[in-house]
Amino acid sequence: MKDDAQTATKPKTRNAALTKENILNVATREFAERGYEGASIEAIVLRCKISKNLVYHYFDSKEGLFIEVMERAYGAMRGRQNELSLSGDPVRDMRELVRKTIQHFIDQPDFHLLLSIENLHKAAHIRKSTVIAQMFNPLRAALSQILEQGKQQGVFRQDAEWVDLYVSISGLGAYAITNRYTLSYVLDVDLDSPERKASRLDHACEVVMSYLCDLGSSA
Repeated sequence: MKDDAQTATKPKTRNAALTKENILNVATREFAERGYEGASIEAIVLRCKISKNLVYHYFDSKEGLFIEVMERAYGAMRGRQNELSLSGDPVRDMRELVRKTIQHFIDQPDFHLLLSIENLHKAAHIRKSTVIAQMFNPLRAALSQILEQGKQQGVFRQDAEWVDLYVSISGLGAYAITNRYTLSYVLDVDLDSPERKASRLDHACEVVMSYLCDLGSSA
């Protein structure tokens, strides 16, 4: 009985990693739903059921919290893309990179809301991050490598350039998600349905590959 009493009165050890993860999860939803100005530490505290002091223990300010939310969001996307295992077949590898990128957009719609918020601020917050820009290096290397292999093997057009290509991939993957409500209404379809998402993924992939493999324009 004594052991039980000691166990009952013994303070619980706080799991710092889980606490911080919970704050980031709640903050992601708060920023995505309300924007940077509309989001508040008070609302995050209430949703996390913790003290405000604990939030400031992990994050020095609201801006610091938002920057870490953005770093986490970018990191998740890069993690999905970094799952790509290059086979040496540029057509296969490019198709897989496009699918992984767009599938992540589909799976994480809040990411686009966060990007929209940060674009309203002209990237002012992520410019203060020490890691976000570096997260693009593996993607840039993989995309450039696949593209160059395809050119060398004569299966990709010679004038294809990795920056324009990535912007096109992102646009094809993101537009139907960020505008899904208005497009669903005016087109009289449900772009949020699993069938439409799968169809969109296939279509976007084929558009990119059709462009890359169109050798006539660069012969």
